[in-house]
Amino acid sequence: MSLLPSRFIYVCLHFLVLYFQLQESQQTAPDFRFIIENHTKHPDELSRKQTRSYQLYSRTTGKHVQILGKKINANGDDGSKYALLVVETETFGSRIRIQGKESGYYICMNKNGKIIGKLNGLNQECVFVEEFLENNYTALVSAKYKGWYLGFNRKGRPKKGSRTTQTQQEVHFMKRPRQGKVDPLEEFRFTPVTKRTRRARRLKFNPKTN
Repeated sequence: MSLLPSRFIYVCLHFLVLYFQLQESQQTAPDFRFIIENHTKHPDELSRKQTRSYQLYSRTTGKHVQILGKKINANGDDGSKYALLVVETETFGSRIRIQGKESGYYICMNKNGKIIGKLNGLNQECVFVEEFLENNYTALVSAKYKGWYLGFNRKGRPKKGSRTTQTQQEVHFMKRPRQGKVDPLEEFRFTPVTKRTRRARRLKFNPKTN
């Protein structure tokens, strides 16, 4: 009979532990989306920036975005020096700045929604957010003017941001390496290739092992 009190105490303690665990699980979990959104709104110097070089193919014109200086259009030929872009991520998110490698000008959008080129790309008007679409295209929305996209009409002329939406073909782009470029390692500098990887490839294709 002496075992009954101790067993009763054990059961009570067990239920008490379960109660506290249930209380902890009901507490609101941190909203990491909110944290990321607020971090990307305020650029810092601690995040690892990444620089890439590629062309931006326009779905509307079938050609490439080119930065001639203050003027920007989507009539660039494949391999044109003005169509080669230098793209730098601003933070760990998808916020980027797009600069013409030849002209040195940045793609920017002013308060009227007009697409212009600027030599100083530090202004928030020159920052765009990449949106990856289900059709494998990419849309670029202004980081400062929400809902305004980078877009070009069929003649390759820039569209006003206030007249664009994500579903329009005019705002759909595809990243393409510059003409004749096949090695992606230079485009994405932080992709490592180790000695072990090379050795594994040699062993895989060694005819003596087959």
